[in-house]
Parts: sequence; C-alpha cells; structure tokens
Amino acid sequence: MIKVITIGSATMDVFVECDEANIVSVCTKDKNSNFMSYPYGSKIDISTFASNVGGGGVNTACNFGNLGFDTSAIFKIGKDFYADGILHFFKDQKVKLGSIIQKENESTGFSVILVSFQGDRTVLAHRGANANLREEDINFEAIKEADLVYIAPLNGESNKILEKIVDFAEEYDTKICFNAGTTSIKKGFEHLRGILDSAHVVVMNKEEASMATGIEVRPDTKTEKFSQDVIHRDIKSMLQALKIKDYQVVVITDGSKGAYAYEGKNYYFCPTFPSEVISTLGAGDSFASTFCAALYRNGTDIGKALMYGSVNSASVVSKFGATEGLLTFEAIEEKLNNHPEYTYLIG
Repeated sequence: MIKVITIGSATMDVFVECDEANIVSVCTKDKNSNFMSYPYGSKIDISTFASNVGGGGVNTACNFGNLGFDTSAIFKIGKDFYADGILHFFKDQKVKLGSIIQKENESTGFSVILVSFQGDRTVLAHRGANANLREEDINFEAIKEADLVYIAPLNGESNKILEKIVDFAEEYDTKICFNAGTTSIKKGFEHLRGILDSAHVVVMNKEEASMATGIEVRPDTKTEKFSQDVIHRDIKSMLQALKIKDYQVVVITDGSKGAYAYEGKNYYFCPTFPSEVISTLGAGDSFASTFCAALYRNGTDIGKALMYGSVNSASVVSKFGATEGLLTFEAIEEKLNNHPEYTYLIG
C-alpha cells in the first residue's frame, strides 16, 4: 500500500448562508470585481448553517485515506474546544494522527464561510496555529518513510519551513506533490523555482499561476484549436513556465471551466464533471489530491487522473463541507462508467 503524508492546515469551518446576501459587481477600466454584501447595520437571519472540519492538510488527508492509501497527516492545532472537535472528527477517518502537533498556548484555526446563492463563497479565516508550524514540529522520520508527501498551502510563518521539507523529501526519494499557495508565490518566482525544482506534481489555480509567472490570460489573444475545444495560448505559456524538470506534471485549474495539465510533450484539458453546486469550499483540495492519487495508482495516465479529480471535486461541491462528498475510487469509476460521453482532450 502506498504511504502518503499530507502537510497543511486544520480548521473548524462554520458555513453560513443568508437569503438577504447580494452579489454586487463593480466594473473599472481594467477589471470587473464581485462582492458579497449585506444590509449595513442590520440583524440578518441565517437561512442555512453548518459546521465542519476543514483545512488543506485535513481535506487532503481525508481524501487520500478514503481512496485507500496508508495516510498520515501533519498539522498544528491548539488545546481548545475547536481542537477537540477536529480530533473527534478524525475518529471516523482513515488517517493516522501520530504526527500532528498540539500546543497549549496557540489557538486552533477557525473560519467563517459566507456562501452565496450561486454556490461560491467568501472565507473569513483565523489562521491560528496553522500559521506557526515550525521545523521542530515536523516529524521528518514520517516523511522519510512515506512514498509520497502532499504539501498543501502553508501560510504565515509556516511557509518558512517549506524549503526544508522539500529538500528532506528529495534527499530520501519521497515524491512530492506541491499545491502552491499565495504566501509562497508572493516571495517571487526565483524563490518558488527552488520548490518547483523538486516537485513531481505541481498544482495551481489560474490566478495563482498568473501571479507566479507574471503571465496574464489576455482576452484579445487568439486561442489555438485543441481538438474539439480550445486552449488559450497564455495558459500554455503558464504551463511551460512552471515546468522546471522533465519528470514533472504541471496542472492549472480554472474553476468551472475545467483543468489543464502538461508533462513536457502533450497538453491536456478536462472539463468539469457536471454536478449541482452547493459550496465550492474544498473543491481545489479534492481535485489536486485525487489527481495525485490517481496518477500514482494508474501510472502515467494523466488524462484519466484529471477526470478522476474532476469527478471527486464535483461530488465535494454538491455538499456543505470540504470532505462530506469525497468518493472512493470505485465510486468515481462508477460515475465515469455511467457517463461514457465525459472525457478529456489531448493535444
């Protein structure tokens, strides 16, 4: 059985939806921005309320465990009410917690997720202990023994240990899946390049990829024919810029439009799998970790791995909470068998 260890955040998430919420669009010469708004100074009834455990380290660990991998997790929490809730949640998960860190004087991460009637969300996040992961907290022996380490975005002070983790994993031939976060990207491409240089799989969303490479997807740039669909040449340029080593696979997700991948020879495009959207929280975590899991389970079938990721992500967004909709490989394959028309494109 493949041994996987995930490193990232753990939070208690509270989901709130209000019927009185508005989506306000503001246009300027250069951009169009959307804002969620509520009547100022009012007391507003909540129409839907739910609380779940989340965070990139938690979401991906639960997914790998659910997909049948021997899974451990490294994340940091406090010794408080919310930490108790997170630990209770893991009693029903197939994840080993011997490497997690609890600190008496730190607070557990907490988020309020404001869900719109369109299914998208705005997150009010208190990082807490998630932002204070330090080198002495990390169980490097567990990384050494793992076949694969999945690194979710590390924020705040926690990002300072990223290079140490990557260098150690590379030294002991532990394969690395890296889901870059904005903290790493904002340090500049030369800093990021040192991480990318060691990663076997790199996943970013389109906005992150644009920030990392400095390449904008220009509306006036011509697209190139991509079999039955099209791929923007600026996205191709992003994929090329992010691929540092021959053995790497680079993935860029583009929300409801789908996802792209590049392995140095072919470009892949996979549309989103159809589903009802309740909340998009956790969609990126489920897609990226499922892609990595399918890639290592099925060898080098990149297109099929994209499809697996899309199916699992579509299931997650159909539920409240980032882990409630997670599927097994068998359930993913059943959905694909029931939708033979759904496929990826390669060029």
